[in-house]
Amino acid sequence: MRIDAHHHFWRYDAAEYGWIDDSMAVLRRDFLPNDLGREIESVGIDGVVSVQARQSFEETHWLLQLADEELRIKGVVGWVPLAKSNVREDLDLFCDRSKLMAIRHVVQDEPDDNFILRNDFNAGVSILKDYQLAYDILIFERHLPQAIEFVDRHPQQVFVLDHLAKPRVKAGELEPWRTNILRLAQRENVYCKLSGLVTEADWQAWSEPQLTPYVDVVLEAFGPRRLMFGSDWPVCLLAATYRSWYELCRRFCAPLSTDEQARIFGGTAAEAYRLTTDN
Repeated sequence: MRIDAHHHFWRYDAAEYGWIDDSMAVLRRDFLPNDLGREIESVGIDGVVSVQARQSFEETHWLLQLADEELRIKGVVGWVPLAKSNVREDLDLFCDRSKLMAIRHVVQDEPDDNFILRNDFNAGVSILKDYQLAYDILIFERHLPQAIEFVDRHPQQVFVLDHLAKPRVKAGELEPWRTNILRLAQRENVYCKLSGLVTEADWQAWSEPQLTPYVDVVLEAFGPRRLMFGSDWPVCLLAATYRSWYELCRRFCAPLSTDEQARIFGGTAAEAYRLTTDN
């Protein structure tokens, strides 16, 4: 089964999605399962992981409802307020929702660069393993040192790094991102998504050779066993179509063996998120 490990749905509302600014006009509309269905069918993707785009219980419930209705949604990465002292009560609300596979907090938008090290937040993260939930790490590259310390606090927790930790592609900078990615990847409980790279470049002027060094780094760091394909649709539309990003990733992975490509385009996501792939 070929899996897209990272995409979003939303019914667009300017107040709810304030991060979609004037430069992102292409995103100011609804993006729903039928829209995604056309995209994944065109490239032969069989299943997807739907990821939260705003921090609310309502959205998490809505994504899980969509997953109940759409068999191709194999898992959901939702949100709960992990820094709350009674977060177990919130997680218990989802105990019977079998497609909730992970939790994510938009750490990149927190004004405190050390948010990910807060004791209350870490207390919440520490109990996710009790619910067999992974945690998606959404950060900018400058947060990687803190992320390494964060991961080291939770050696039994499964982590998935979103968007290669958003390297500074537009500026053409590899360091210190490369060094920190290699350090983070030494932690065997961390997976990484091959996603979100085109939107870290110049949206109108990026090139395949410009992106290649960053892909080479994560292939070296995580290897195919811990690397997974994600489209970041519809956000990718700021810089590339669904098909063009998918085909670019296929070219990046073309030198790998058939088994290694199968890991990146399905097997890794199925393992990290414990996905059921038999329907």
